Formats: sequence, structure tokens, C-alpha cells
Amino acid sequence: MAVSEPSRRHREVAGAFGERVLGTADWDAPAPVAGWRARDVVGHLTEWFPAFLAAGTGIELPRPAGADPVTAWTAHADAVQALLDNPASTQRVLRNPHLGEVPLLEAVDRFYTSDVFMHTWDLARATGQDDRLDPEFCAGLLAGMEPMEQVIRSSGQYGPRVPVPPGADPQTRLLGFIGRDPSWQPGDVPRPGTAGTG
Repeated sequence: MAVSEPSRRHREVAGAFGERVLGTADWDAPAPVAGWRARDVVGHLTEWFPAFLAAGTGIELPRPAGADPVTAWTAHADAVQALLDNPASTQRVLRNPHLGEVPLLEAVDRFYTSDVFMHTWDLARATGQDDRLDPEFCAGLLAGMEPMEQVIRSSGQYGPRVPVPPGADPQTRLLGFIGRDPSWQPGDVPRPGTAGTG
């Protein structure tokens, strides 16, 4: 059976995020999103997507009650990967009042996997781990998001754009676009209005 691009990309992106999850020693470390701790980065991903998926498809992902961040992330990532690897998923559609009808695999790829990718930086920076992101993926996301900036800003899911130096690399430009201060370090106070993506 051929592996779909959304399945392959999720395996890579979720795997990289999972490495940072396993490498986290302090789940109460402050994160670059105002009001968030490291645990909230995981909590955001394991909470918003199951609700989005259930509302748009009726598919219910398992949600381990009271699980620690490592257990919660592992169960969640495995469930999403199983969904993407299931041949029946290629025939399913996600319905959303704001998005219309979108093929399920495309919806997961566009709205969820890209969110995991961007939040990898949040968790890595909060916990002192490798925060480098794939530059080609950064550039591709930025190219797709910039033409929709007004819609993205009005959603309330992204903070104000943070200025970055001219000629900055794709990761720095993407972070600034989504409202992150690329120079943020633990101990800094996140910029007011910084929002979580997704």
C-alpha cells in the first residue's frame, strides 16, 4: 500500500515533536505563548484537534483522562497516525462551517500537522532543546499563510506579527509571522497578545 504524503509528513513532524516531549524535564517551564507552560503546548494539541475532528467527521480519538503529557501525546500521536494510515480515510471528508468540505487527509495535513510543526519550536525553546525547524517546510507554510494574513489575524489564533531583520531565514520569518519573538528565551515575558496557533 502506498503511503500518502499527509501520512508521511505527520509521521515525521509528530516524531520530531515527540522527541521534544520525551526530552522535557520540566513541564512547568514557561513557554513562548503568553500564559502557557511546557505542558500547555502538549495540552493544546491533544485537546483542540480531537474536538475539531469529532465535530467535522464524527471520528472520536481516544483521550486518556488525567494522563501526563508524555502518555497523552503518545496516545494522541499514535491515534492520528493510525487514522492517516487507514485506507478508508482517503474516502472521508471533514465538514466545517468555515472551511466547507475538505478531504480528511488534506484537512489533517493543512490544519493539524502544520500546527504540530510550529509548536515544536515552542516546546523546544521552552525546555532548552534543539529548536531548529525544517527550512523548506517553514518557507512553504509562510508562502501559504502570507496571502491570507488578514483572515489569519482576525481568527484570534495568532498574535500580532513580530518584526524580523531583513533577509532573515525562513524559520525566523515564520515565527515572526505567527506572532512569536524568535529571540525569546525562558525567563523572558512573552509579548502581550501572543496566541497559540491551531
